[in-house]
Amino acid sequence: MQRFMITDSSDVVRKVGKRILSELDFLVGEAANAAEALSACQIELPDYLIVDSGMEGALELITTIRAMDGGKEVKIYYCVIEADLKKLMAGKRAGATDFLLKPFDRKILTAVFGNRAIAA
Repeated sequence: MQRFMITDSSDVVRKVGKRILSELDFLVGEAANAAEALSACQIELPDYLIVDSGMEGALELITTIRAMDGGKEVKIYYCVIEADLKKLMAGKRAGATDFLLKPFDRKILTAVFGNRAIAA
C-alpha cells in the first residue's frame, strides 16, 4: 500500500482528502503545518505528498524533503487556490512534481491518483 500525506492547515481539507484517498487504497497521514509534516517525513517518507501553497513554510518543506535521503522519489503536489503563474513557478523551483487546484473533490483526486494506488 502506498503512503500519502496531506499537509494543509484546514482540518476540513485534510479530513475530506484523507477519506477519499483512503477509499482509493492509500495509507494516508495528515499534517496541519510544515513542522508536523517534516517530523513525519523524517520518520518515514510518503510516496505522495500534498502541500498547501498558502501554508507558512510550504516551499521550505518541499526543498527540505527533496534534500532528504530518498526525497527525490516523493511525488510532491503543490496545492494552489488559483493558477497564479508566480506561485506555480515558485513551487516548481522548490521541487514540486505537479500541482493541484484547491478545493479538490472526489472527482479530481480519483482522476489524478485513482490508478496510482493499485500500481504499487
